[in-house]
Amino acid sequence: MAKSVRHPLHALADFLPENSFDDVAAYLQKYSVHLTVTQHRASVLGDYRNAAHGQNHRISVNGNLNKYSFLITLLHELAHLLTYERYRHRVQPHGREWKNIYGELLFIFLQKKIFPDDVARVLQQSLNNPGASACAEEGLMRVLKNYDNRHPDILHVEQIALNGYFKTRDGRVFQRGEKRRTRYFCTEIKTNKVYLFNALYEVKKVEQ
Repeated sequence: MAKSVRHPLHALADFLPENSFDDVAAYLQKYSVHLTVTQHRASVLGDYRNAAHGQNHRISVNGNLNKYSFLITLLHELAHLLTYERYRHRVQPHGREWKNIYGELLFIFLQKKIFPDDVARVLQQSLNNPGASACAEEGLMRVLKNYDNRHPDILHVEQIALNGYFKTRDGRVFQRGEKRRTRYFCTEIKTNKVYLFNALYEVKKVEQ
């Protein structure tokens, strides 16, 4: 389980792009959000839990994200909070209501010229129908990765040759198979089980 770290609100500026802290802090303070910055989580970039049983709204965001990915993930979770405030549990988590609110948030921050041109361009294209996560939008995920501080040994699954081998963060070794639609079929060497990998999933090449 990823460990969480509590930071005073002003420390949040270190995780955000320039000129975005004041606006983000205003939302967090207005809705009394308990924000947690976590270590890397492979399955999610962020998470939202609505206020209940005397607890405040809770949002968590992975602290290893680059500043633009961090802000977009935080806005994604804030959109869940605003959707809950307006509709409670009467709508789907990533339904039209959430999409509209998330699109409105993205539009507000796009007007502030916070994002680099390539990121802003892709976000602009998704305003009317944003994906359920940045990972669900390959175009957005690709441009955001341009701003990662990635170690040169880290590659994407799509950079591994067909039938080549790679190791995931948890140490498991796979052989890369064919791509079908948007995913790569890869076989875990130890168990011979087949798993589907996103083209941009980060791995280390293994020589066999």
